[in-house]
Amino acid sequence: MPAASVTAGLADVAARLRRETGRLRFAAPVTHIYSPLEYAWEPYRQYLERYARPGIDALLVGMNPGPHGMAQTGVPFGDVASVRDWLRIEGPVGRPDPEHPRRPVHGFAGRRGEVSGARLWGWARARYGTPQRFFRRFFVWNYCPLCFLEASGRNLTPDKLPAAAAAPLYAACDRALAEVVDFLQPRLVVGVGAFAEKRAVVALAGHEVRIGAILHPSPASPAANRGWAAQAEAGLRALGVEL
Repeated sequence: MPAASVTAGLADVAARLRRETGRLRFAAPVTHIYSPLEYAWEPYRQYLERYARPGIDALLVGMNPGPHGMAQTGVPFGDVASVRDWLRIEGPVGRPDPEHPRRPVHGFAGRRGEVSGARLWGWARARYGTPQRFFRRFFVWNYCPLCFLEASGRNLTPDKLPAAAAAPLYAACDRALAEVVDFLQPRLVVGVGAFAEKRAVVALAGHEVRIGAILHPSPASPAANRGWAAQAEAGLRALGVEL
């Protein structure tokens, strides 16, 4: 399938996922929901258009937007400096409504980095040098497109949602992930963290694609703080990815 068709297909998948998840409602402890596919669509579109290619070695699947990453830039693991300076993506970013006063969206004007994104894209840069070389072999997709915040401003990840609220969200995200795999035809799907791997196993039942996981780069993980890049590379090699 031509790259342009893949890009258009992924954009359709993302737009449909945006609509489906936008109709969902979440109760306490969730008080604010950020949907960067709504207010940061332009940089996200650039990301798809510039870097999505079929026939990759591995699709890396993250969990969901972080308040200092994709919630700011629209790009998965979207640490501002990494997206702007290495991926060379920048574009207009609106504001979520309502916006949590402790978690403002400044878009590419933001000065706060995201550790997870800086680690992932920093590894890609150190290993491959240019985005083009990295994306010939990989693509990065976030399983869930929504960022959930509690009243305090604390980030709430999708695995912590009540089961009744999680079920329709997971159903929509599962369908989207299966479609992404159909378009990109990766040899391997790699959950960045255990949650993404578990959801990939469910979403891709019946697909002839291998599934595995690497350590998540979150600073909340003591293991990730002890040299995440080396551990991620060891995990990828164990899954058969030649670096």
